[in-house]
Amino acid sequence: MQNSFEVEHRLGYRILRWILAVALASGVVVSAIQVILDAQRVSRGLDSDAKQTIAMVKDAATQAVFSIDAELAQQVVDGLFAKEAVHMARIVHPDGDPLGDRSRPLQETAFRPVTDPIFDADRLYREPLFREGNPEDVYGFLDVHYDTAAAARTWLDRAAVTFASGMATALILGMVLFYVFHLLLTRPLLRIVNSVRQVDPAHPDDRLVTTPSGHQSDELGLWVNATNNLLVAIGDSQKRHREAEDRVSRLSRYDQLTGLPSRDTFMELLVRDIEDAARRNAQLSLIVCGIDDFKSVNEQCGFRSGDLILQTVADRLTNKLDNARFTIARLGSDQFVVVQKGLRDGFQAADTAERILACVNEPMLVEDQNISISATLGVALYPSDTSKADRLLQSAEQTMTLAKQNGHNHFQFYVASIDQEIRDRKQLEKDLSQALGNHQFHLVYQPQINLESKRVIGAEALLRWEHPTRGTVPPDFFIPVAEANGSIVEIGQWVLDQACWQAARWASDGSPLRIAVNLSAVQLRQESIVDDILDTLRRHKIPAGRLELEVTETSFMTNLSDAVAKLHRLNKAGISIAVDDFGTGYSSLTYLKQMPVQHLKIDKQFIRDLLVNEEDTRIANTIIDLGKSLNLSVVAEGVETAEQEYYLSQRGCKLAQGYFFSKPLPPREFETFVKGFHEQIVENNL
Repeated sequence: MQNSFEVEHRLGYRILRWILAVALASGVVVSAIQVILDAQRVSRGLDSDAKQTIAMVKDAATQAVFSIDAELAQQVVDGLFAKEAVHMARIVHPDGDPLGDRSRPLQETAFRPVTDPIFDADRLYREPLFREGNPEDVYGFLDVHYDTAAAARTWLDRAAVTFASGMATALILGMVLFYVFHLLLTRPLLRIVNSVRQVDPAHPDDRLVTTPSGHQSDELGLWVNATNNLLVAIGDSQKRHREAEDRVSRLSRYDQLTGLPSRDTFMELLVRDIEDAARRNAQLSLIVCGIDDFKSVNEQCGFRSGDLILQTVADRLTNKLDNARFTIARLGSDQFVVVQKGLRDGFQAADTAERILACVNEPMLVEDQNISISATLGVALYPSDTSKADRLLQSAEQTMTLAKQNGHNHFQFYVASIDQEIRDRKQLEKDLSQALGNHQFHLVYQPQINLESKRVIGAEALLRWEHPTRGTVPPDFFIPVAEANGSIVEIGQWVLDQACWQAARWASDGSPLRIAVNLSAVQLRQESIVDDILDTLRRHKIPAGRLELEVTETSFMTNLSDAVAKLHRLNKAGISIAVDDFGTGYSSLTYLKQMPVQHLKIDKQFIRDLLVNEEDTRIANTIIDLGKSLNLSVVAEGVETAEQEYYLSQRGCKLAQGYFFSKPLPPREFETFVKGFHEQIVENNL
């Protein structure tokens, strides 16, 4: 909470209070010392005066007591009373009998209670009387009592003057010091405070603090300069932070590739559209559009072409559909979504679906290639199918997935049941459990090239499933199912066994290539995985150094210590460990430090737009530099162009694989490729 600038909060008034308090205390102390010293001087003056008076009458008093002359003694005593301060005087014999005495009452004054404790009410001075030259024979004593009232009155008057002058001096000095402080400190500080209050917290560098006149080179000037430097730095930081927030907001709310709203942003828009439809008692349709067999398009044409296709589809949808009545977004991968507002009936939604299909089906020119694609649509209606935004989207997605199983290039409306999807999933699991026994799996091998020697130094073994009725089932489709039901353990062991058998065969033919095999997270969690791998190597008589196991970063996230321990055992046996798809998961130097890694594989999504996308290029460079600093080999996946190969080679990337060299090949085609590749290198060198 910001404090108000009230009087009691100001530094000048606090300084004034302290200065006055210190000045007054100092004045009191100094004045008290002066008064005490004066009291001591007055006391000594009384004593001195009494001694002088006694000395004047001592001889006469001695003569009187020696002669036992009472008349002379009384004359001496009466003479002492000429002194105003004498209160009582007497001459006595040694036995105490008075020879002459006289007294008068003490002066009655109002200040005696103050002065008597200091000087006493009266003071007794006794002088022994003896003849000169014979001090042992004392004939009597002269007693003189002094009344201190007169001297005390004089001292008290001076003390009052001393205290008054001391206090006045302290007050004057305190005010002078306060004024000096005010001129040199508090007034400039107050001006600085007023200047600071005018600074805009949102833009602190727009109006800086003004330096008070005359303080440019002293501590206040340095403070103002430091404050202004801080304000400028804060302003720059806020500006960068706002830019970063805007960019993050843009990245999170809109798809980078197409510029369409992302899934999260679309859900917000869908909720508002549904609320508006509910108020208007209107209908709307939600259409999920999935491009048919987009993975094959990527594999055949390259990922760059795939991105251009997605951008073209997004542009066509945006241009063909009126933005006022339609909300268009990209859900991810090859899926788009269109919401049609103000719907009359389902027939209008069908017309829109046909327009979308026609829009997607139009041939497009991508990188000098005429490409034709199709799409399959799933349609869900509000409120007849569901009234919830998330359920509406889920219904359309499920319908699109179901529709793709029945063919391509058509649309299908939602059926309020997912029984068919569950049956299909169960059927896929059943088929997957029989695939290994029915010899439906086979391996293909993608060569890995040493960019320095331009030779094939190894191959990555990739699993393929040829379903008797489905045809080729993409690994991205059945591998998650295999991991979910645990069949990946048996399938992974078969892959390892087949890859090692093939590596042994190539070695016997004079091509001792290194073979890379993917190790699933489920496999890595098996207690016997290390022994199983080592037994497989021994069975096929493969040196451990010829096997490379590729693990993704998510493979060891659930139980890091257990995974690292197993990988260390495998690496200690001579097996190389590579981190696959590096940079797409939970990349951490801590993991790399703990894991026995020899290779980092740059994910193909960063290679795909290398030299085109500045951000992907920076990421690829960072991974290469990280590999160098950690003494790790870096493998680039998805190399598709000569420019990418040349750039990676120049940046220090040691190994690469991708369609620029070769797609994944069956064993015999792989052997033919290796032979032709090496012969071509030899010819080029000649």
